[in-house]
Amino acid sequence: MKIMNAEFIISAVEPHQYPSDALPEIALAGRSNVGKSSLINKLILRKNLARTSSQPGKTQQLNYYRVNEALYFVDFPGYGYAKVSKTEREAWGKMIERYLQNRDELKLVLLIIDIRHDPSKDDILMYQWLKHYDIPLCIVCTKADKIPRSKWDKHKKAVRTTLGADARDLFVLFSSDTGMGREELWNILAESAEIAKEEPQVRPES
Repeated sequence: MKIMNAEFIISAVEPHQYPSDALPEIALAGRSNVGKSSLINKLILRKNLARTSSQPGKTQQLNYYRVNEALYFVDFPGYGYAKVSKTEREAWGKMIERYLQNRDELKLVLLIIDIRHDPSKDDILMYQWLKHYDIPLCIVCTKADKIPRSKWDKHKKAVRTTLGADARDLFVLFSSDTGMGREELWNILAESAEIAKEEPQVRPES
């Protein structure tokens, strides 16, 4: 994917704050510190558009990033961080549930898992929720460079088994450090969002 432009648009909480230009949206879900921001930055070849944080749980809204005037990445709050209060977790859950159930522009959810660890209870619940509501998803296992290649298949099987994943689910091994999986994932995103991979439709300036 040739990146022509990418920009942060808004941190949204309520539906009236969502962009109204009807571009396709790709959501990113995963636990805190799983590498969602790093994944976005590697996909768009920018070092710090999506800000990584040393403080897990810092993202508290739906962060919208527009790419090539063709699609949005929607970065969800990371779940599973113990220091976030129960009230905050419940509020985030309602915000995410409202978005997932009602957002017509949503084309795909990237369920992001650290390949070094088995999926958490929250990962399993998110997977089951997406399946229950028939929301398209792709399992993206980050930090693949952190384990030997000889162990990839073992860890992939553990992720699939723990999630109870369907064999037909899209599955990508990814590394934000090496760029592994970037092209494969962009092919999936472009197909899901129905955009051209190499010649994005860039809107003329008004």
